[in-house]
Amino acid sequence: MEHGSIITQARREDALVLTKQGLVSKSSPKKPRGRNIFKALFCCFRAQHVGQSGSSAELSTYKEEANTIAKSDLLQCLQYQFYQIPGTCLLPEVTEQDQGRICVVIDLDETLVHSSFKPINNADFIVPVEIEGTTHQVYVLKRPYVDEFLRRMGELFECVLFTASLAKVPGSNTGENNWEQYADPVTDLLDRCGVFRARLFRESCVFHQGCYVKDLSRLGRDLRKTLILDNSPASYIFHPENAVPVQSWFDDMADTELLNLIPIFEELSGAEDVYTSLGQLRAP
Repeated sequence: MEHGSIITQARREDALVLTKQGLVSKSSPKKPRGRNIFKALFCCFRAQHVGQSGSSAELSTYKEEANTIAKSDLLQCLQYQFYQIPGTCLLPEVTEQDQGRICVVIDLDETLVHSSFKPINNADFIVPVEIEGTTHQVYVLKRPYVDEFLRRMGELFECVLFTASLAKVPGSNTGENNWEQYADPVTDLLDRCGVFRARLFRESCVFHQGCYVKDLSRLGRDLRKTLILDNSPASYIFHPENAVPVQSWFDDMADTELLNLIPIFEELSGAEDVYTSLGQLRAP
């Protein structure tokens, strides 16, 4: 989702509140480490008990660098291990219907729809959102071929809606979950067939370098069987190897991006490892 949209990303101070509530973390692994937690612990131990050869200055430098690397690796490993514990993942257990399917995380704003507080004559939906006691109308346009796209995606994948959008006016101090007040009714109207198995909102993102990132490692799914479709590269900065990019959409009714993506996802649906399959698709 782009910053220019009326449905904007939250401010830094909102992120601090969420962090205090334990809803977001500051960093995240890109992919699960091959080494287990005991090997990571051993790295820390080894760094603290390095041999006595070499000068004291060289030894001190080596120990400092090794210890820093080991601690970083251990933190990432601990985070991954934590999100493999039942009940700590963002998504519930895979249903019987979706067993063996690839999980596809799909963005909402500027990927499937475009929303504005300014009246739009040809709006597909008009969603009322209450902000500080005042009801505002959000006008929503559906991207061309979104219905066909979602219908096919639901036949092939475990689909998850993941949006970092907000429906609150800049400067609003309301504590209500306006992003859910906006995204939920829009998704209800958009997803008539129940394609999305779960819906994730801004509170499930990780605040990283001024952006709200969708950390796929927190989903509780095998990253080799996980894809993300999003118009904002910042949203998948932790996992660019899992991304299927899509152009931002606002109001071009001649757009065919979603239609063109259907055969690509049909090919990806049978992949055993999305990294290999995406690599082949990206190859010149």
